[in-house]
Amino acid sequence: MSETKDLCPCGSGKAYAECCEPIIKGTTKAPTAESLMRARYTSYVKQEIDFIINTCEDSDEVAEIDRKATEDWSKNSTWHGLQILRTEKGTESDEEGIVEFEATYTRKQIRDVHHELAYFKKVNGDWMYSVGQLKTTTVVREGAKIGRNDPCPCGSGKKYKKCCGK
Repeated sequence: MSETKDLCPCGSGKAYAECCEPIIKGTTKAPTAESLMRARYTSYVKQEIDFIINTCEDSDEVAEIDRKATEDWSKNSTWHGLQILRTEKGTESDEEGIVEFEATYTRKQIRDVHHELAYFKKVNGDWMYSVGQLKTTTVVREGAKIGRNDPCPCGSGKKYKKCCGK
């Protein structure tokens, strides 16, 4: 049995090398919409921004992904886990599918849950993320509230209001 640190961040219980890594590295195609969703979450954890961008459907109806914002969210968050709530279609024989999921993370000392209904399509035989519909969630602060004039927790030496509190 592999060590906990080698487990895939997607929560499958499998080793990273046997789960999402081959999909992210391009040696294996995601067989289902759910497997692509798991690999996309893992890409946020592992900061594999190219994979996130390259698995978005490229069409006129779909907004272009903001690379800088995606990279910032990936790198400046502590990822706690992915929970697949339900799937609809998205099997190997389908052309489209839906995955409802929750990704829990902490950013700027605030624990949050990204709850989304994600739509996937097969494009030239590859599963692609098409669009997502966000669900509202409750944000829970971790630790004491930071005052505007307190030192910024990022360690910049600036006041919070002049740094990350903008």
